[in-house]
Amino acid sequence: MLIPTLVAGFLAGATPQMGDVAPDFTVEDTAGKSYTLSEMVKQGPVILAFFPKAFTGGCTRELSAYRDRYADVEKLQGQVLAVSTDDKEALAKFKESLKAQFPFIPDPDAKLTNLYDVKTPVLKLANRYTFVIGEERKVLKVESGKDAIDPNGAIVSCPIRKPKADADAAVKETGKGTDAGKSPDTKK
Repeated sequence: MLIPTLVAGFLAGATPQMGDVAPDFTVEDTAGKSYTLSEMVKQGPVILAFFPKAFTGGCTRELSAYRDRYADVEKLQGQVLAVSTDDKEALAKFKESLKAQFPFIPDPDAKLTNLYDVKTPVLKLANRYTFVIGEERKVLKVESGKDAIDPNGAIVSCPIRKPKADADAAVKETGKGTDAGKSPDTKK
């Protein structure tokens, strides 16, 4: 009876797909810094990388590859959040061992892992999933399993955004834009 229940639960999942609005969340990294998805996507695309276990072969390859390609992510004004159900101490050690520049999010209670429906059945581990999330939390790309080890697909899915200064200059130059940022007495 347990197997059909697990299969039914697995198939009825709500893992976000391309075009969906990603569930919002606020989490803390290993250093205690807080991150809220709805705020992060205002700055640029977010690569949300779930991985099963710190210090394992596939996870080490995946997160080392993100470390090595992080300059490419930054050029696109992107951000990476690496998420695992490991505890804070294990992830802090893993992050340090990799010399990774991006936040590692401990999820020992699997709250974020369950929110994105990427938890393995029975075990309290995240399946390997990568979500690229753009403006308004729209899911731009989803990769899973061994495809998610190579960050190239996620990185090339990050939309190119004009830096805010360039966008502001373009609005001033053309005189077009929204009323946002104008004082009430200058709005027409």
